[in-house]
Amino acid sequence: MPVPKFIKGMFALSPIVVMLLIYLAGSLVAHDFYSIPIAVAFLIASVYAICITRGMPLKVRLEKFSQGAASSGIMNMIWIFVLAGAFSAVAKKMGAIDSAVNLALEFVPADYIPAGVFVTACFISMAIGTSVGTIVALVPVVADLAVQLDCGTSWLVAIVVGGAFFGDNLSFISDTTIAATQTQHCSMRSKFRANIFLVAPAALGTLLIYVFAGSGMGDSAAGDATVADLFKCMPYMLVILLALIGLNVLLVLVIGVVAAAVVGLLCGAFTPISILTVTGDGVMSMSELIIVTMLAGGLLELVRVNGGIDFIIRLVSASIKGRRSAEFSICALTALSNACTANNTIAILTVGDISRDISQRCGITPRRSASLLDTTSCFVQGMLPYGIQLLTAAKYVGVTPISIIPHLYYPMCVGLVLFLSIIVGKVKWRKHR
Repeated sequence: MPVPKFIKGMFALSPIVVMLLIYLAGSLVAHDFYSIPIAVAFLIASVYAICITRGMPLKVRLEKFSQGAASSGIMNMIWIFVLAGAFSAVAKKMGAIDSAVNLALEFVPADYIPAGVFVTACFISMAIGTSVGTIVALVPVVADLAVQLDCGTSWLVAIVVGGAFFGDNLSFISDTTIAATQTQHCSMRSKFRANIFLVAPAALGTLLIYVFAGSGMGDSAAGDATVADLFKCMPYMLVILLALIGLNVLLVLVIGVVAAAVVGLLCGAFTPISILTVTGDGVMSMSELIIVTMLAGGLLELVRVNGGIDFIIRLVSASIKGRRSAEFSICALTALSNACTANNTIAILTVGDISRDISQRCGITPRRSASLLDTTSCFVQGMLPYGIQLLTAAKYVGVTPISIIPHLYYPMCVGLVLFLSIIVGKVKWRKHR
């Protein structure tokens, strides 16, 4: 008796379900979403995927898995991760993050501190490419400001968290940007152009809220920026400029690492030997993400071999009546994966291939699908009380993540703009049968 297509399709998709269940169930049991290494969940699911693949010898199954793990797309993503890690580490060690904070706070308007803090968080996150790094750098500063200004700590911290996601969504060295562009096979510049039309209205609307809410609150945040701070921020600015010009991202990052190393040497932050040590530490800091990326590539290749990708495309396509439903499907898959993993980069890696196939069959451009993936994941991650960003921010100031969420105006605005863009957007639709 033949196996029904639905049962066969769900069985093919079961490795992804196994991965999500292991991570989700383990995290719930441990009461900590970061106690279960995501690499272990992917490893167990990968072994399971190899075991359930039928119709070929074990050696061939392993070869299929390895082909997926080391495909050209996966390897290109890994090289970007390696160089991004090296650049971030070298720039941080030579004091670029502290300099960016000082430089940004120097220009915080005296009468508009909340708006100034938001712009500062946007600038820093755009430069350093990490929302968590921005939160770690700025939350202690705004915690002191909250005491000085006698305003709600959760409210001011939420401003930093919102701004941190602005850069995480746009930065050329952000993990989510790298994952979104590489899985959808589009350039970072084209994805940036697509994203800016989504996040700019949200950022502007949020900024206006803070301008009116904080007018006349008190004195300036008064950073103590110097010429040296401007000099140390030059590698960040160079990377952003070269990426916007359209230079190959690998070349951009190589230039960024060299520029950060040279600035560090001139400022006395490094010796020639310590540069190599810091660069190595930066590369190793990406090791878990690199391993997860390779495991995800192999896992999804076996899911594809077993017919899982085709099954979910058929399942989704059955409910797709036009561009809107196709884009909503991509967003829903991303949001579900993000909610289960509490990690926006892993969510994109998990559903990236599936989303690309939906996009190709439904006439959605690669830059649009990359933008949907990145924006959805940042929106969902920004609202998760068990996400690392909110947990980190809450821990620094001694409040609960739940108390921060009602004040996260920027993620809320991003979600609204994303929804409206799908409803009213004009994207050419062509259905492929």
